[in-house]
Amino acid sequence: MSLAYQLIGSGKHHVMVLHGWFGDHGIWSPSYDFMDQDLFTYAFVDYRGYGGSRELVGPHSMAQISSDVFDVVDELGWKTFSLVGHSMGGMAAQRVAIDALNRSDLTVQCVVGVTPVPASGVPLPPEIKAVFEAAAHDDAMACNVIENSLGQRLKPQLTQLILKLKNTTVAPEVFKKYFYVFSETNFCELSSQLKQPFLVLIGQHDQGVSEEMARAVFPGLYPHVKIEVLPNSGHYPMVEIPVHLMTVIENFILNSI
Repeated sequence: MSLAYQLIGSGKHHVMVLHGWFGDHGIWSPSYDFMDQDLFTYAFVDYRGYGGSRELVGPHSMAQISSDVFDVVDELGWKTFSLVGHSMGGMAAQRVAIDALNRSDLTVQCVVGVTPVPASGVPLPPEIKAVFEAAAHDDAMACNVIENSLGQRLKPQLTQLILKLKNTTVAPEVFKKYFYVFSETNFCELSSQLKQPFLVLIGQHDQGVSEEMARAVFPGLYPHVKIEVLPNSGHYPMVEIPVHLMTVIENFILNSI
């Protein structure tokens, strides 16, 4: 049984979209109307334990996400596609692009990481790690993580929207497992294999995946990476600035193929 997924659009350019930690692919729904659905076909998957794939058991790992994505690609009959990944999904997109080199029948055209976790993971100090672990079961802690990633500057309704998505699409124990997946996974030794055009988009106000961190880490892993800062955005530009985000993503894809 493959991952659940939603298709948006019917265009000739195929794009696989990988979601982040706080909930399933539904976080992208505010952006749907701003996608060129005549030019692109987007596939939004839910990982094992999330959303439509909630009944699928583990393992919960970057390697498993990558393997599952290829199952969806094969089911769709795609031979050429681009990857877009948000946060934890940005890390997964890097892994899929690298693993695609083992498939002579597939071509990944480019990769877009939206506030992405790098291939090195995100080792955290013990006190911060404890907050992220507690976010699985404690709504107040979860709100703290969300608000910091948004730059503590927006109406609380957005925090509550993201919290609701998390609480309704993934079980706490699975959510906690995926925290260890994105924070402790490290496949830096493989990063040099990713040669496709790679765009990293950073929210101006993101206090987690910050511009400082991105510029310190990503060029060392991918010397050809392009880093762009998204104005007036935190960690969730698909909700905060969807029109601008989709303009940037689609222009990059078209200029890369």
